[in-house]
Amino acid sequence: MSDRYEYVPHRLLRRRVRDIASGIEGELMAVINENVSDAGVERWMELAYIRGASGREFTTSIANVQPV
Repeated sequence: MSDRYEYVPHRLLRRRVRDIASGIEGELMAVINENVSDAGVERWMELAYIRGASGREFTTSIANVQPV
């Protein structure tokens, strides 16, 4: 199992977006291909880091992100 990650370019970086899973809006700060492995099975996922109005960042799958 690897602890590596990789930044992924995305057309919505630094733009206002909405997480369709939670309905929260914010600025897309980064998209990172992360190892989210559990129980010894290696699994990679592209996670979106979104900074909400409070200034706190949260993650969601990049598939859940849409422009506002």
